[in-house]
Amino acid sequence: MELRKGLAVAAASVATIVGVAGGTASATPTSAPAVQQQIDAYVSTHSEARQIDADTLSIPGGTLTMPLPGFEPTGAAISCAEGHLCIQDSTGRRWDFSSCGLYAIDPVGTGVLFNNQTSGTVTKFYNSDGIPRWTSIAKEIGSVSLSVIYAVRPC
Repeated sequence: MELRKGLAVAAASVATIVGVAGGTASATPTSAPAVQQQIDAYVSTHSEARQIDADTLSIPGGTLTMPLPGFEPTGAAISCAEGHLCIQDSTGRRWDFSSCGLYAIDPVGTGVLFNNQTSGTVTKFYNSDGIPRWTSIAKEIGSVSLSVIYAVRPC
């Protein structure tokens, strides 16, 4: 009986080690509380947002994904599905818009943009007064100043 118990403990230990070593970019049990705190804070000030995954919210026009603890901005290009507009701010929050409309956003710092909509589609970014601050023409990828942006119209 002791041999079985010892093997079970060893197997559980190996499974734990493999699980940690083979981790993914999704929220882990140790990062889940921090990500959930970010989601709860966002939902408390954005009543239209609904949590749809461990780190993702459904927002008007698309989704908002919260960063895992320890996120460090690199300025590197981000992936973005065909037909979408994706924006990642300096905190690692990532907006992914798939619908036309005017949407309030609250990004921070310098971020990364991937306008992967149909070629030639114009996206407008607005300041706090509702005045267009700058535009992006699809298929644009680049670094952008987001601190002055309060709304976006993907198409």
